[in-house]
Amino acid sequence: MVRLLSLLLLIAFLPKGRAQVANQEGYGFVYNRETTFNFRLATNRSFGFGMEWGKLRTYDKTKTFSLSISEMRHPKEQKQNAAPSVRRSSRPFVYGKRNSLFVLRSGWGKKRYFSEKAKQKGVAVGMSYSIGPSIGLLKPYYLILNLRGDPSTGVGRTTLAKYSEEIHDSFMDNTLILGAAPFTKGLGELSVLPGGSGQIAYHMDWGAYDEMVKALEIGFSVDVFARRAPIFVGDEQNRQVFFNFFLNLQFGKRK
Repeated sequence: MVRLLSLLLLIAFLPKGRAQVANQEGYGFVYNRETTFNFRLATNRSFGFGMEWGKLRTYDKTKTFSLSISEMRHPKEQKQNAAPSVRRSSRPFVYGKRNSLFVLRSGWGKKRYFSEKAKQKGVAVGMSYSIGPSIGLLKPYYLILNLRGDPSTGVGRTTLAKYSEEIHDSFMDNTLILGAAPFTKGLGELSVLPGGSGQIAYHMDWGAYDEMVKALEIGFSVDVFARRAPIFVGDEQNRQVFFNFFLNLQFGKRK
């Protein structure tokens, strides 16, 4: 993710040709391109970030291409602490969780403004939408377990463990869970889940005809995967389709 963010920032600020053309309709300046950095908050306490590149066709219409990565949480995810009998200095965990899901999205779309505004003041409002392929990245969710040892000595052993059929009973036993493992555990074991995504949003821009982009989007998104995303133990709780409302902050520059 760090390498992806670095690459996106490098692409965003590479030198490009710049042109400002006076709009014949008299609405100020029309730029050729715009680049924004996005920070996204969604329902179920999910968050993400990404980049969007736009090609301005007219003063009120823009074609866009975007790349983003975000966390996808199941609505039933609730963190809890270890049982009082085993509680130590530990991290809260999600009971029954077997994988964390992150979604790498790409999308082609359009943005259109509906309102007129002054060149320097006021807010331009409109709609935006995009659709495209996505990749779900599944990271095994590790717990710190206090496994039972030799019955004659009563001595157990502490270990980091991900879910498997062999340790199903221990993984789902609250009395053996000490807490969640560090986030970095499991990053080397990512698996891929192909899918697609789409979104539509109400777009508000405080600088629609200015060089700097300052915009806010409030919208609805859908993510569909090739099969159920195995976030929890047991397929009955898992989903193939995720719906979310989101808030997207955009900051960038036009050229």
